[in-house]
This record gives sequence, C-alpha cells and structure tokens, in this order.
Amino acid sequence: MVASKMKYKPNRFTFMSAIAMVAATVALAMPAVKSQTTPTVKIDGSSTVFPITEAVAEDFQNANRGMRVTVGISGTGGGFKKFCTGETDISNASRPIKAEEMETCKKNGIQYMELPVAYDALTVVVHPQNNWVSSITVAELKKMWEPAAQGKITKWNQVRSSWPDAPLKLFGPGADSGTFDYFTEAVNGKSKESRTDYTPSEDDNVLVQGVSRDRNAIGYFGFAYYEANKRRLKAVPIDNGKGPVMPSLENVKNNTYTPLSRPLFIYVSAKSADRPEVKQFVEYYLNNAPALVSEVKYVPLPDRAYELARDHFQNKKFGSVFANRNTVGVRIEELMQLEASQ
Repeated sequence: MVASKMKYKPNRFTFMSAIAMVAATVALAMPAVKSQTTPTVKIDGSSTVFPITEAVAEDFQNANRGMRVTVGISGTGGGFKKFCTGETDISNASRPIKAEEMETCKKNGIQYMELPVAYDALTVVVHPQNNWVSSITVAELKKMWEPAAQGKITKWNQVRSSWPDAPLKLFGPGADSGTFDYFTEAVNGKSKESRTDYTPSEDDNVLVQGVSRDRNAIGYFGFAYYEANKRRLKAVPIDNGKGPVMPSLENVKNNTYTPLSRPLFIYVSAKSADRPEVKQFVEYYLNNAPALVSEVKYVPLPDRAYELARDHFQNKKFGSVFANRNTVGVRIEELMQLEASQ
C-alpha cells in the first residue's frame, strides 16, 4: 500500500504544542463528541516520535473514517508507565524499553512487539544571535551537562575560555524523556546522569520556545523540531574528534553524525494487536512509514527494515532485541542485523 501525499506541515508543531499544554493527549481529526463505541487506538510516549505517529494517525483517519487515534506526549518513560499497565495500545519510544519497564509489563501480563520506525539526529541548538558558538565538542557538552557542573558551570566562558562571560541557560528534556536518557548516556557516559539545575520539559515545543527567546540559551531535542523552527534557532555542529559535523539527514545516513544519531521505535501491545483497528493502524504505519518519516524530517529506514518489522508484527515476535543494549552509535546497518536475528 502506498501512502497518499500528506498535507502535514512543519508549523503544526506549534499548533500541537498549544493543544498539548491544554490536554494530556491530542485527539486527531475527530470531534470530542464521538460515540463511546468508536474504534479507538490509544498511543502515548516520546515527543520525538510524536511527529511521525501524528502524521500517520492523521493520514490513517482520513483514509478510515469512523476510526479514532489519540496520541499523547508524556515522554518515553511516561509512555511506558501507561503502556505497561495496559492503559495504551502503542508506546512511542526514543530509546529501547528498560529492564524495569519490561518487568512491569511482565507483571501486568503485557506482551509487546518492538518495531524500529526511523532514525533521528538529536540536535543541539542555540539562539540565532549566538555569534560565539560555531561548533561544540562532546567533551564540552559533558562539561555543561554532567552532574559535577551543577551550580558550578554557570557561564559560557567556563566551558571555553574564548566564549563570553555570560550566563549559561540550559534547556533540556525531563527525566521521563527517552531523549534525556540517550543524551546523558552518549555525552555523560551514563543514562540519567545529569545536572538538574536546568529548565526541563517533556514537550520539545516548550524547549524550542525557551531557547528561541534567550540569547544565552542552549538546548537539545529531536531533529524534526529543529527543522520546523530553523528560523528561530541555530543548530550546533558536533565535534566527536573528527571535526565538526552538522545534524542532517544525510549525515545520519552516512554515519558521520555521532554520537547523537539514534533509532526511534514504537511498541505494540500483543493484546491490543488482536483488535482490528490496532492491527490495521500498525500495518498502515509500517507500509507508509518511509514517506511519512521523510515528510516530518526524520531518516526512514531501508525498505528491508520495514519488511522485517511487518514480519515481526504479523508473526507476533514478542520482546526486545535492544533492551539493556547500548544503542549509542548504533548504525542503521547494525540495527537491521539485530532485527534480522530476532
């Protein structure tokens, strides 16, 4: 099945942010007065994966009148909390499921299928009027964000002496975010190890607003949110020892944007997958992912990866091949090898 061209536009990020601040979940393209019997697919989790799933949900509902899909953005960790207690059918995740989350799912009888859907270039951004940062090293990011920096590294010139004697304003995802987990592991060496004296939010649009309003700010989030707001932000090239590399779709594909390239996932409840609306939605997602992933400015996986995902879903291959595995620096080719071995 080939997707019709979506009418998705990047400025929907701002629109959806306004909705997210009013409601816990975003109901897409369906009136609130719909009948209680309307077939509904409930999704929550990563704000990074949200643009992909939101685009799929909108297109799916346009093609299947009478079905409803709700998409929440409580963060990867927050999404798994709901998923592993049976509150949702699908969980968006910007990192693999953790051992403790697997245990909660097991305790509650929740089996699941793990389906990679895209790649992301986690993006470090500053204010457009920031004229001193032309690139940043991973070591300098660590100097900013490690726990030891709390209350001590508070000015730009403490990170690099040639930078100004100006306050360092940090914006980043909250502790329930998979982006937070991945960034802290890639930069600080251990997941969730971070200073806490920064402005956090599970909603990446809030982080966009924070950085875009403060000349001394720096923050990080998924590439799609930068692409949707590039007039308000400046992306920072990352130097991992081989020279500065800009976040871009091409640099994710050619494996030069390290260590901040990462896979994105959806997790589907096995019990939910028995319902026709959920089965139909997931099949639609995997069949149309390449076009829609590209449309919201992430990197689609090779066609073979989606074939493997469809096979795993149809044959109900439960569990995770990525859990408890360090996914920092995992290349697309390596991801496919892991998937093929499942």
